[in-house]
Amino acid sequence: MEIEIVALAASPVHAFEGRPADGPRPDPGDPSRPRIEVRAGLGVVGDRYFGHAAHRRASVTLLAAESLDAVATELGIPALDPVLARRTIVTRGFPVDELAAPRGGTGAEFTLDSGDGPVRFRAHRPATPCRWMDVVLAPGAFAALRGRGGVRCEPLSDGVLRPGRAVLELLGPGLPDQCAASSQLRP
Repeated sequence: MEIEIVALAASPVHAFEGRPADGPRPDPGDPSRPRIEVRAGLGVVGDRYFGHAAHRRASVTLLAAESLDAVATELGIPALDPVLARRTIVTRGFPVDELAAPRGGTGAEFTLDSGDGPVRFRAHRPATPCRWMDVVLAPGAFAALRGRGGVRCEPLSDGVLRPGRAVLELLGPGLPDQCAASSQLRP
């Protein structure tokens, strides 16, 4: 199905250390990227989680831009900059939260292809938002993002992703029921 990759982010440093009330670290650098290079089992080249064993199953995070749109509407604020959420890939056109593994189960496998060939991923657990969202997005964003903060994924193949038009393909058996239903509703 056709989707859009709205934003890509990779950051060599962690911007959110300490307490949210103290604010983010000074000038952590702009995490926005015109392209990201994904490596199977390792993550995104140049990202702080690249090659860390503890993050291999969660080195890439997908977030639906529609979640940010809903948060902005609910909070009565202007559109949110998707890069501020510091999720690796922000997409529009598919409910990515549905890819997450059910408790004790296996998440969906899927590919994303933005023109350089498909990159394969396995979704694992939901990306639970943190209190930092109240600081970097807007007051109330932490609570508003619960249940729609995205999904943590493991890259299963190497490749490159770029913003713009892309194709998301759901793969294989074991698709969560809601994903199978969603894929049949989309062109």
